[in-house]
This record gives sequence, structure tokens and C-alpha cells, in this order.
Amino acid sequence: MSNKVAVLVAGSWGTALASVLAVNHPEVMIWSRSSEQVQEINEKHVNSRYLPEVALPVNLKATTNMEEAVAGATAVLIVAPSKAMREVSRSLKAYWHQDMLCIHATKGFETETLKRMSTVISEELGCTEGDIVVLSGPSHAEEVVRRCPTTVVVASSNQSAAAAAQDLFMNADFRVYTNRDMLGVELAGALKNIIALGAGMSDGIGFGDNAKAALLTRGLAEITRIGVELGANPLTFAGLAGIGDLVVTATSRHSRNWRAGSLLGQGMKLDDVLSSMGMVVEGIRTTKAAHTISEKYGVQMPIAEQLYQVLFENKDPRIAVEALMGRDPKTEMESMKLKTWEQWHS
Repeated sequence: MSNKVAVLVAGSWGTALASVLAVNHPEVMIWSRSSEQVQEINEKHVNSRYLPEVALPVNLKATTNMEEAVAGATAVLIVAPSKAMREVSRSLKAYWHQDMLCIHATKGFETETLKRMSTVISEELGCTEGDIVVLSGPSHAEEVVRRCPTTVVVASSNQSAAAAAQDLFMNADFRVYTNRDMLGVELAGALKNIIALGAGMSDGIGFGDNAKAALLTRGLAEITRIGVELGANPLTFAGLAGIGDLVVTATSRHSRNWRAGSLLGQGMKLDDVLSSMGMVVEGIRTTKAAHTISEKYGVQMPIAEQLYQVLFENKDPRIAVEALMGRDPKTEMESMKLKTWEQWHS
């Protein structure tokens, strides 16, 4: 049986994960729409637009032909931006077969439908959503591609699929845990980007570490609250996909969401922020989705709400933070609709 792995697409995170796979497997092929990017990866073994000055494994090959990328592959990893996930999955359908292991590593929602990425993929491929594997956790592409020690989680309702994904990625530099709570892992990975935007905004204003620590802590409570309401296991939010990913995304210079928030805090307008970064900032789209989810389910998400007003209603960032500080007094430990351990595993 072929050990080939296909990766769609060649952004920073897709390229970094492809480099991990290329350490473990002799044949890894990454798909990109850009012929210049493909030529650079194949001839110079670099992806200078997204991961400059980093040498990629020589056995990592690239192509603009999706059929060529997927042909003979036993596993396909999809790392398209959330707004492009449906289009990429639809294009994959012609070359897809049910024996392929399908993994995705995209953190976000389809804004128009509020659907998670696994739902979008399953609809387009015609496969069972529970058989898809989600990869998430505290992992910056800039460090992963340099083989810095990294630990992530792969989640699926199908334990065999999760174990297969674990074996696919696991090596001395890239440690992988499994989790059955696919819903919680996807929600945590998407929603933490909102809090990272807020943390960057707080830093951009100059509010200091005390404010950021409070923002992260209350942000985690906010993420957990909506996650539990939607049916996720609260323990997931205390793990790698939850607090682990939140900390790294909200505190690192590598984080696009933190950088975007910092620029907003310094007074830059949203359009100018996006133009200056030139890369997808998933937290912006996710903030819009979270605003709708909060209203739909009647769950309070005060941090997401204030960020929504900053991003889409031109609210001053400093006034938004003051609004959070001026909320009515609360108890720290809020009630949630918690299930028993047996219910989570039934």
C-alpha cells in the first residue's frame, strides 16, 4: 500500500504540517494554485511567502494539479482557510474515495452557515462527519517547520481514524494526543482566536499583563460556556485545544490574531490592518460567527461582543475594554449545564 500523503493547501500552516509529514513518510505532495509557489518548493525547497528562510524537506513535492496531489494517497490533510474550505473540499470530491483518511487543521467557522469545518467537508465529500479527524493545539507554523518541540491533539468520533492520524504525524519533535471530543476541539480552536485578538488589542493599548491575564482567564470561561451549551466536553477546554492553544495564540509574536489585535489597539483601522498583514486572520471572521451564535443560543459572550463592536461597528478599543471592566458584579464560578462522565462517553 502507498504511504503517500496529500496536503491541501500551501499556506504557512499547511506547509509546516507537510514538513512534519515529510519527516515521517517518503512521499508527501502539497497542492497550491500558485505555479510560482510550486516551482519554488520543488526547485528551491522553500516557501518564501509564508515561511521565509526555512529549508523544507527535499521529499516534499508540490503541484498545481489536485488530481496529481491526491492520486494514490492514503491520507489527505486539508488546511484551507475557513472561507475557502467548501470550495477546496468540493474540488477534492472528484478524486476522493472512502478509504482515504481525511484530516483537517483549519480553525474557524463557515460564517454564512455557522458550520464547523468538519461539517463543511463531510457535506462536500459525502462522507461521515464523525470519520473526519481534526488536528488542533498550541502550534505556530514558524516553530513547527523548524522542528521545535510541539504537542497537539487529534480528535475524531472514530477512534481508529484518530489513532491513524496520530501515527501519521507522531515523531520526536511532534507529539500527538488523541481526543474523542471532536466538537469541543473544533470549537476551542476557532473561538480562542477571538480572545487572542482581544489580548493583542489590550497590549496595543498598553494595558499590561494584569489586564491580559484577566482577559485570557475570562475568555477561557466564555469559550467553555458556549462550548458546553453546544454539547462539548468541558474538560476539552482545559487541554491542548483549549487553554494550550489560547495561551500560545494570545501571547506570541507569531500569532496573526494577536498582531492584528495589537494594531487595532494602536489605533489602526481594520481594513488597514488586513492590508498590512496580507494574510488570513481567522479571528475576525470567527468574531462575526460568535456574535451570531451567542444571539442564537442566548449565551453571554461579553468579550466576543465587545470585539464585534470594535471590528464591525467602529467602537473605540479603549471604550470596549472599559465596558468589560464596568459590567455588573459576578461570581467567578458560573453554572453550566454539565453532563456526567458516563453521559459524555455514552
